[in-house]
Amino acid sequence: MSKKTHVLGVPFDAVTMEQAVAKAKEMLSEEGQHFICTPNPEIVMEAQKDKDLMNILQEADMVIPDGIGVVWASKYSEIRLTERVAGYDLTQNLMAELAATGETFYFFGGAPGVASAAARKMMKKYPGLKVVGVHNGYFDEKEEKKIIQDIKTKSPSILLVGLGAPKQEKWIYDNIRLVGAKIAIGVGGSFDVMAGNVKRAPKIFQKLGLEWFHRLITQPTRWRRMMRLPKFALTVLKTKGRRA
Repeated sequence: MSKKTHVLGVPFDAVTMEQAVAKAKEMLSEEGQHFICTPNPEIVMEAQKDKDLMNILQEADMVIPDGIGVVWASKYSEIRLTERVAGYDLTQNLMAELAATGETFYFFGGAPGVASAAARKMMKKYPGLKVVGVHNGYFDEKEEKKIIQDIKTKSPSILLVGLGAPKQEKWIYDNIRLVGAKIAIGVGGSFDVMAGNVKRAPKIFQKLGLEWFHRLITQPTRWRRMMRLPKFALTVLKTKGRRA
């Protein structure tokens, strides 16, 4: 069982990428369903005002730091996180390691056609990968029931849900028992990257923890969302001051 540390009330598993992958694979052999969350500073800040989201993050089976800001903030917590564990990279590693096994995936989310394109590219990238179902993230209440039934029928080992935060976390929390997947992971906009519609930051940006900056200069319309990053840092420092 991994140790946990807290950043503004959100519990993070103090794991490396290798440990996160190993822990997820262990979940596949355990009874019941499991929920993995991948919060970045934006989601941590959202949880400060959204009690339902905070409760979900606190109840998740594994919470990994998908943001270098979270790793920085952890130096003021009980245990310091050693590295960023990006949700995108976690899913890539799981697909790579499980492609030759009998474990299966279901891609749910994104704009029409995106999840299907992502599935095709991932099956080509990881020969043997079994994607048993896909569905886009546009649905009404009637269609949602059909989606839940389809996932239940396909019974995937791992359900990837790309509905954007906090919608995907709340959807998984409400429906994981109904769909029956062993593991559900909220993956945000990962399907767009897998499909080739959006490029990840160059490796040097990732290594320096500047993916957020690359997103800002390539998608300037995100500037309002990026304003949460300095607010996050200030909130962490204020909290540190109260503890001191």
